[in-house]
Amino acid sequence: MNAPQQLPVAGDIETAMQDTLEKQRADYLQEGVVTAATRIDRLDRGIDALIRYQSQLVEALNTDFSCRPREVSLLTDVGAGIAPMKHARKHLRKWMKGERRATIFPLNLLGGRSRIEYQPLGVVGVIAPWNFPVNMVFSPLSQVLAAGNRAMIKPSEFTPATSEVLAQMVRDAYDSKEVAIFTGGPEVGQAFSGLAFDHMIFTGATSIARHIMTAAARNLVPVTLELGGKSPVIISRSADIQKALGRVMMGKTLNAGQICLAPDYLLVPEEKLNEVIDAAQAAVASMYPTLLNNEQYTSVINERHYQRLTGYLAEAEERGQKVIPVNPAGEDFSQQQGSHKIPPTLIPEPADDLKMMEEELFGPLLPIRTYQNFDETIDYINSKPRPLAAYYFGSDKQEEEAVLKRTTSGGVCINDVIMHVMQEELPFGGVGPSGMGAYHGFKGFQTFSHAKSIYRQANIDVAKLGGMLPPYGKATESTIKMQLKK
Repeated sequence: MNAPQQLPVAGDIETAMQDTLEKQRADYLQEGVVTAATRIDRLDRGIDALIRYQSQLVEALNTDFSCRPREVSLLTDVGAGIAPMKHARKHLRKWMKGERRATIFPLNLLGGRSRIEYQPLGVVGVIAPWNFPVNMVFSPLSQVLAAGNRAMIKPSEFTPATSEVLAQMVRDAYDSKEVAIFTGGPEVGQAFSGLAFDHMIFTGATSIARHIMTAAARNLVPVTLELGGKSPVIISRSADIQKALGRVMMGKTLNAGQICLAPDYLLVPEEKLNEVIDAAQAAVASMYPTLLNNEQYTSVINERHYQRLTGYLAEAEERGQKVIPVNPAGEDFSQQQGSHKIPPTLIPEPADDLKMMEEELFGPLLPIRTYQNFDETIDYINSKPRPLAAYYFGSDKQEEEAVLKRTTSGGVCINDVIMHVMQEELPFGGVGPSGMGAYHGFKGFQTFSHAKSIYRQANIDVAKLGGMLPPYGKATESTIKMQLKK
């Protein structure tokens, strides 16, 4: 076990971060080749820390959210942080192997050989969000460490209790020259994003991502951005409504919808609207017979986001929109003490200029739009910024193909929601305003590595043979003639 690191005082935080970056980079250079054994050891220490600190993490998450189910924290944060580290540990020796690449004719016949070797980038900065503050540290960290890098982490200030436990874990498991963590508010995040990392990954809101990119650009730091957007759900006429809404409402109520991949709005056949509403209500009632004092139903993270979400509902009601709280026990949510719970709420046929239809919801609200012809769903999705995910429920292969080929999103689930993020060998990331770049599994290893191109020349003098050396002559013209053939 490593000795505890000395935490810097607030006034020295920027200096401390710069000093840590320099020490990590110097130690990385001194280490030279980062062996598979070293990488596996670092992953093992992360896994061990997650297992040892699981109770403290559950307690801290519950404190930060005011109500966060133990099961949700273990499944989606602790367990979901361990899984990618175990996956990387299992596969990294294969990932580390160089790849042979084809060599162009005639150099291949003359003995020229081409290959790629994956080399660590150096020091990677990880800026994590509040909604899954453990998972979103250890998921990218798994591939950062598998690729042989050092890491510096900035967790969210919205989950201070969890950030404190994370800081203890990191100091316990790693030397600060391997992995370091810096907690604090927006000023710490601003300074962190301006450091000259070799790569940086940010998970969070698109509005903040613009500031991250601006800061990173000053040092030409490449960035991976995992953002969000309004992920649509298409319910086909061919769908099993009850099964589909069971899965949709699971995704919408998990973590109270505070998930970048949560279903943001439904597109349903107009004649099935009432059936969809009934199925949604039944699905919620089966999962949560009560909500207000139910420890298995997550609270909205804080007052700021509670006011944002209730503000969306107030605007809809002021404009005469129908709002349907799904509240199986008829509880009075105005009498909460210490939490910010909002019942799952359906908004059928919302006006398109409502704020809830323009901004990512990140909460348990679910607008439901209707359509007559299936092509309307494609047109509507394509009229909006590209989302992080798109979901299709149904058995019509032509419709499914239309969703896959005619819309663009970071990822797609057929007949479910969110589950694609659990597949470690599927690259995870957005497109356009929902993100930039991707990670997870081998793609993450590649993202946090430099793919170094290596060409080994044959013993023969290829340049002379091909007429590439002055004075140019017949051999040169022969090479040019070959190149200019159709």
